[in-house]
Amino acid sequence: MTCILITGGAGFVGANLAITLATRHPDWHVIALDNLRRRGSELNLPRLRQAGVEVVSGDVRVAADLDAVATIDALVECSAEPSALAGTDGRADYAVQTNLFGAYHCINRAARDDAQLVFLSTSRVYPVDALHGLALTDTPTRFTLCDEQPSVGATSAGIGEMFPLDGPRTLYGTTKLAAELLIAEYARDRGLRAVINRCGVIAGPWQMGKVDQGVFTHWLLSHHLRRPLTYIGYGGTGHQVRDLLHVADVVDLVEQQLLDAGHWDGLTVNVGGGVASSLSLLETTVLCQELTGNEVPISALQEARAGDVPVYLSDCAKLFATTSWRPARGARQILVDTLAWIREHEDLVVGALH
Repeated sequence: MTCILITGGAGFVGANLAITLATRHPDWHVIALDNLRRRGSELNLPRLRQAGVEVVSGDVRVAADLDAVATIDALVECSAEPSALAGTDGRADYAVQTNLFGAYHCINRAARDDAQLVFLSTSRVYPVDALHGLALTDTPTRFTLCDEQPSVGATSAGIGEMFPLDGPRTLYGTTKLAAELLIAEYARDRGLRAVINRCGVIAGPWQMGKVDQGVFTHWLLSHHLRRPLTYIGYGGTGHQVRDLLHVADVVDLVEQQLLDAGHWDGLTVNVGGGVASSLSLLETTVLCQELTGNEVPISALQEARAGDVPVYLSDCAKLFATTSWRPARGARQILVDTLAWIREHEDLVVGALH
């Protein structure tokens, strides 16, 4: 029996992945390990158990918690402190302990069992100053990337894997990049089989959206509940842009990677919606108004938050050259699916976010 350990397995991506794998592969033993620190993760426990996933209470910061799990064939590292504000709001210790030392424990565990490692990294590994230096055009609804860019690895299609990595990038991005470097060392020295997915914004049902992580869900929920919002930074226009990817599309990709470890071994790829599935906050507002039928007051704050950038778009050309996988759900569908989930589970969602 194939045994898959998913760390952060009660979180947004981890739980959706665990449930789908257990449903599609009933002959697999899927284990979800989580410390339930993030509010809302406890809501996934009944879903996980109903799908036949083994739920283990544990913390990646504690190596013994990982060692207690039975022999595994693959480990999907979904645990993280994902907030870009973690270095400025008192969460620095937890971010380093989880994203770096926790990842180190996961890498060790995978290497010990000669198991495949699927590592969910982040687009935040790309440095803030270099992203701020991109050539932009301001259109009526969004910032767009110009065709000619000052940095290698950047085009109007977005940021590719060759984009320079020199410079600061938020504590979140730094710890994830450090974990990537550890994976490279283990691959060379101990033959670790690993694939690194540098994910952009992931969204969809069961995401407990907050302003610093899960912004599209946060924007949609605020419209649904008629709560005020704020455009932060960049003139307070809401023109800042992110690509977004449906969590179900992420799950489909990771499943492919688990089914063909040899094909993916050693690859580091950007994973995102790209230009085709991207929204500015202003465009998101218009969509949220249309879908919910509600308008909310939106104030403007001129000063940007630490670590924020005006545009990030994933250039997934390297990924697309590697696989037939493509995102199947665009930005609108992501918001439609998320709103349906919010309406079905409003009491649970609101309770978890307070």
